[in-house]
Amino acid sequence: MKIGFIGAGSIGLALAQQFANAGHDIVLSNSRGPDSLADAVRRTGGKTRAGTRAEAANADVLVLSVPWQHLDSATAGLPTLEGRIVLDTMNPVVMPGFRIAELGGLASSQVVAAHVPGARVVKIANTLPPPLLAADPRTSGGRRVLFMSGDDAPAKADVMRLFELLGFAVVDLGGLASGGAMQQFPGGALPTLNLVKQG
Repeated sequence: MKIGFIGAGSIGLALAQQFANAGHDIVLSNSRGPDSLADAVRRTGGKTRAGTRAEAANADVLVLSVPWQHLDSATAGLPTLEGRIVLDTMNPVVMPGFRIAELGGLASSQVVAAHVPGARVVKIANTLPPPLLAADPRTSGGRRVLFMSGDDAPAKADVMRLFELLGFAVVDLGGLASGGAMQQFPGGALPTLNLVKQG
């Protein structure tokens, strides 16, 4: 599978490493252009290359992993994402200053979904710190838990299979409004919770 990334910070690269280790084709992109990603491509390894945002958006799955204040610019002018799975790994914290974004009463993933019309948005991989996300998910005799929410059941099923093949145990929390709010940092009950499913 080809997996595109808009954003190559610590969370994005942790996920890219997991997918690269599993043999997927990875396209990394950021706001500074492909030439700025040479070191990230080298460290990620596997079938990883740098590309533009448009190239990342044309992958089978698109991962959005940018600081919240860059959501508008990261999604502006992308090719159509109609029917495409978009993974939202972000939290609504505006830096610097650690200010909470104004969401108008919505869960942050609902705001993200409005920026990628037609896409099937699944929120996942936003509750663990990058070192845990990058670590072997098969640990302590079990599998590290990731929480997931989304409004499209087939998309969630595909995402669950994708992450469980990496070794994670995925817990479906329901839709973006309810489940996304539980995952959201700050405010949700689940961020930083490091659980391992036994068996």
